[in-house]
Amino acid sequence: MESRPDDLVPPVMHKPAIQCTADAAAAAAGEDASLLRSPTVSSEEFIQFKRKATTIVEEYFSTDDVAATANELRELRVPCYHYYFVKKLVSVAMDRHDREKEMAAVLLSSLYGDVIDRPQVYKGFGKLAESCDDLSVDTPDAVDILAVFVARAIIDDILPPAFLAKQLPCLPEGCKGAEVLHRAEKSYLSVPHHGEIILQRWGGSKSITVEEAKAKIADILEEYLAAGDIGEACRCIMGLKIPFFHHDIVKRALTLAMERGGGAEGHILDLLKSVSDEGVINESQITKGFNRLIDSVDDLTLDVPNARRLLKSMILKASSEGWLCASSLKPLGPEPKKAVVEDDAAMRQLKAKTLSIIKEYFLTGDIIEVMSSLEVENYACSSSYNAIFVKKLITSAMDRKSREKEMASVLLSSLGMPPEDVVSGFHLLIESAEDAALDNPAIVEDLTMFLARSVVDEVIAPSDLEKIEEEAGRGKPGGSSTGLLALRNARALLGAKLSAERILRCWGGGGTGKAGWELDDVKDKIGKLLQEYDSGGDIREACRCIKELGMPFFHHEVVKKALVAIMEKRGKDERLWALLAECYGRGLITPNQMTKGFERVAGCVDDLALDVPDAGKQFCCYVERAKKGGWLDSSFPNGVCS
Repeated sequence: MESRPDDLVPPVMHKPAIQCTADAAAAAAGEDASLLRSPTVSSEEFIQFKRKATTIVEEYFSTDDVAATANELRELRVPCYHYYFVKKLVSVAMDRHDREKEMAAVLLSSLYGDVIDRPQVYKGFGKLAESCDDLSVDTPDAVDILAVFVARAIIDDILPPAFLAKQLPCLPEGCKGAEVLHRAEKSYLSVPHHGEIILQRWGGSKSITVEEAKAKIADILEEYLAAGDIGEACRCIMGLKIPFFHHDIVKRALTLAMERGGGAEGHILDLLKSVSDEGVINESQITKGFNRLIDSVDDLTLDVPNARRLLKSMILKASSEGWLCASSLKPLGPEPKKAVVEDDAAMRQLKAKTLSIIKEYFLTGDIIEVMSSLEVENYACSSSYNAIFVKKLITSAMDRKSREKEMASVLLSSLGMPPEDVVSGFHLLIESAEDAALDNPAIVEDLTMFLARSVVDEVIAPSDLEKIEEEAGRGKPGGSSTGLLALRNARALLGAKLSAERILRCWGGGGTGKAGWELDDVKDKIGKLLQEYDSGGDIREACRCIKELGMPFFHHEVVKKALVAIMEKRGKDERLWALLAECYGRGLITPNQMTKGFERVAGCVDDLALDVPDAGKQFCCYVERAKKGGWLDSSFPNGVCS
C-alpha cells in the first residue's frame, strides 16, 4: 500500500486527545480510515484479540521464534487491532530483562511492513506514550525504557522521526509521555554515535557492531559471487541475526551488481529473489534497501555512469518476478541535468585520480604535491570537480582516525579553492548524509566539526552555513535530515564562547599544525615575529620562525598582518614587503596562501580606511606590485581600488 509523505498531514480539528494518536497515524501514513478504526472496549472481538495477543507475546519470549509469532499474528486476521499487539509487546518487555527488550525490538522490526502496517506501529507507540503514567506505577524507570524503545524504532526505521513532533501536541502537558518523547530526542537521538549506542543498549545482536555487520555482509556477498551457493548465503544471512539491518544487504548487493557488471547482476537478483521467497529478508527490508539505493544513485553514477539505467532495469526485473512491489518505492525521477557538459570517461578518470591523490596525501602529508596535482588536473576542469574533491576528501577522512580528519581540514584550508566550490562540496555531503549515516553512525558529529572548522579556517563564511541550511531545508521539508542536524549543530557550536580554539583542537591539532596551539596564540606569535623583524631582525631568522610555526595552511595570516602593517606606515618601510618577497621566493608562502592573504585584506579595506584614509588606494598599488612580481594572478580583482 503506497503511503503519503509524513509532511502531508492534514490538521486535526476539534478532536479529543484520546483520538489524536489514531488520526496522526492515519495522516502520517495515508492509510484507509477503516484500517485504524478505534474498537469499542467492550467489543467481544477486541477482547478475544487481547487475550490471544498476550499469549503470543509470552510464547515469543519463551521460544524466540519470529517466524512462528508472525504466522500466529497473521492467522488472527484482525490487522486493525495490531496496534494493541505493539503496545502489549513493549509494555511486557519493559518489565523484563534486557534480553526480552532486545527481542521485542527485533520482533517489531521483523513484523513491520509484512505483518504489521506502519499506521498500526505508529498508533501502538502513541498508545504507549499516552499510558506511560500508568506504566510508571509498576515500572519506575518506564520513561527511560520507553524513550529507548521509541529511539530504537526510529533507528530501525519502523517509526518516522516526525512521530516525536507530531505526537507531542496530542499528549497532556506535563505527562510522562511527553517526557518520553523529549528524552528520546535529547538523550538518545541527538548524541554522537547514537545509532550504535541505541542498537547495543540491550546487548544488540550478540554485540555485533555496525562496522562488523557491514564487513560480514561484504564477505557473504563476495563469497556468494565466487561460489554461487544460494543456500549457504541464506544460512549466513540468517546467522547474522540482524533482521532490522537486512536493508543494508539489499543495498550492498545491488550496488555490487552494478559495479561488477556482466553476470553479477543475474546472480545478485537470483539471491535476492531466494531470500525473499524463503522469508529470510522481509518485504519492508527489501523495499528499504532499494529506496536507499534510489537516494544515492546520483552519487553512484560517479563510479558507474549508467547506474540509473541499471537500477531501473533491476527494479523492472524484480517487480516482474513478483518479489518487489515497485509502487512502494520512491520515484527514481529524471536524470539530473549536468551543470557542465563533460565527457563521462574524463569524469571517471579524474575521480580515480582524485581518490589516489587523497590516499597518497593521507600517507605522506605532502600538501604541496596535492596542490601541484590538482592544479595540473584543474587546467581543463570546471569548478564542479572542486566540489567533488571536497566531498571525497571529507568522506574519506570521516572513515578514518582523528589524524586524517585534521589533515583533511589542513589541506582544505591550504588549497585556497573558491569558497563557492567548497560550499558546493558541502552541499553534496549534506545531500548524501542521510544515507551515509547508515554506514557511519558518527556522521553528524564529524560533519558538524568539518563545517565549523571550515568557518574557523575562513575557508567558507558563516553566512554560507545559513545558505546551505536554507537550500537543504527546501529539499527536506520535514527538516529532520542528518545533514540539517549537522548544519544546526555547527552553527550552535560556532556561537559558543571560545569556540574557535575548541574547534581547532577538535582532532588534537594533528596534521601539520602544532598540537594544543590556540588560534589567538598563533596570531599573536605571527604578530610578534613580524614586529621583531621590522625592528631590525634578520630576514633568514624571520623565515625560520615562520617555518617553525608548522602551520603552512595559516600563512595567509602572515600576508594579511604584513600588508596591514605596511599600509599603516604609509609604505615608508619596505622591510615587511621584502620579507613577503623572500618567503614567496623560498616557497614558504605558496601562491594560494599569498592570494588568500590579499583577499582577506581586500575584505577589510573599508574598516582599515577608518584609521588609514587612503587604504584603498594603497592596497590597489600593492596589488599591482604583487601582480608584477608574479605573486598574484593577473585576474585578481582591482574592484577595491576604484
